[in-house]
Amino acid sequence: MPHFFIQSDNIKDSIIEVSDKELLKHLVLSLRVRIGEKLKFIDENEIQYEAVVKSVSNILLEARVLDFYPSKRKLPYPLHLIQCVLKQDAQSLLISNAVQCGVDVIYPVISDNCAVSYKNVCSKVQRWQKIADETSKQCERANFARVNEVLDIKEMLEQINGQNVIVFAEKYAEFDMDEAVKIIDKTCPIYVLTGPEGGFSDEEFKYFKEKKYKLVSLGDLIFKAPNAVTAGISNIVTRLK
Repeated sequence: MPHFFIQSDNIKDSIIEVSDKELLKHLVLSLRVRIGEKLKFIDENEIQYEAVVKSVSNILLEARVLDFYPSKRKLPYPLHLIQCVLKQDAQSLLISNAVQCGVDVIYPVISDNCAVSYKNVCSKVQRWQKIADETSKQCERANFARVNEVLDIKEMLEQINGQNVIVFAEKYAEFDMDEAVKIIDKTCPIYVLTGPEGGFSDEEFKYFKEKKYKLVSLGDLIFKAPNAVTAGISNIVTRLK
């Protein structure tokens, strides 16, 4: 069962009180939680709780804490994904994959070869955030991943430190993954940049090189965009241990 996010203020004398209408509806009506059932919760301080349900009603659920401990389901460094927006189903899958891989913040951007326009996707951030929230719960993450507002790719890139950017490059790659990871600074946010279905334009690659981004090959295989995120980020996370 996924764990549920609560505020530490809802814990009094080892009793977790759930009164949030949306969460209560989910627990009582959707999951049909009963007295004696065990649940997992996590608070804003990334403390995880194992608890047993003590009472249930339509306005309040109470659970007695059995054990609590710091959650370990979080990377020891900040990992951010800058991703060129994909078509609808692929975009949803990419969001879910990124959150499962430990990404903290997702920055959707519009690039030269995006198959979608800013006008058509700027209103979908709330839906993407909901996907990120649900995935965070299902994976028992220590924190919620955040989905940022949609920006133009260069507008977004001008805001960050280029020394810690890895670009998954289908061409013009200058590093393999081992080489790129060795020169990453884990004390600063690590940015991973992934392209759209049509790849980055030559003009964008020129910009990346001027900014001294690390253009990294994912090997000889060709991945669909959502799977490239999974393969690439998993490689980074494994090597940064």
